[in-house]
Amino acid sequence: MTVYFIGAGPGAPDLITVRGQKLVERCPVCLYAGSLVPEAIVASAPATALVRDTAPLNLDEIIALMAEADARGEDVARVHSGDPSIYGAVAEQMRRLDGLGIPYEVVPGVPAFAGAAARLMTELTLPDVAQTVIITRTSGKASPMPESERLEVLGAAKATLAIHLSIRNLAYVEEALTPHYGPDAPVVIVYRATWPDEQIIRTTLSTMRAAVREAKVTRTALILVGAVFGAAHFPDSRLYDADFAHVLRNAGKKRDRKP
Repeated sequence: MTVYFIGAGPGAPDLITVRGQKLVERCPVCLYAGSLVPEAIVASAPATALVRDTAPLNLDEIIALMAEADARGEDVARVHSGDPSIYGAVAEQMRRLDGLGIPYEVVPGVPAFAGAAARLMTELTLPDVAQTVIITRTSGKASPMPESERLEVLGAAKATLAIHLSIRNLAYVEEALTPHYGPDAPVVIVYRATWPDEQIIRTTLSTMRAAVREAKVTRTALILVGAVFGAAHFPDSRLYDADFAHVLRNAGKKRDRKP
């Protein structure tokens, strides 16, 4: 028996990995975070499977369901949104399973920031603009942020920021980042990336609060900040430069394609 922590992706049902989908299709127990995982993803569970939305359950109740499945010798598909490694709340589940001697595995998924970037059709790293992506959040009801990871500190890098779980903290985001990025810094707010009701708001640090208020977005949104979202002029990467040599290509030489 194994508990499989499966990343379902950002929302679109066809963005779950093949491995994750096959596990959902065969596991006798399917526990999914219904507040963020669409029912279409777990609709392929076996007709006889126990399928439970864990949104109204606490940690003890979720672990109890896994322990019951273990006693029956039944595998569990534990389906989380995005990728389990990012704000997935899986670490405490794994710790409980370790204590119970119940084996588990992790199946990665497409994280929300990658889904959002795909919908925006942009790179989060551009030559001479930004080569670093910082995935972070702000303090909220669930947990505070370490002082060393506050936006006032992270913003000094002027990297591309993917700020999760912070749509209600826009005043703080603006105050913390404006000294580093400037009031006109490009901001893109993506509500429910890849879902049918997705909204994309292109704005700036100084205008984002009004834009979000007008759109009536209050939850499930990702805040993207950085120069890459307004960059039109940047040098080509050297990766495909004809004069740049690497182990698979000699500089300045053309290779004939073999049939």
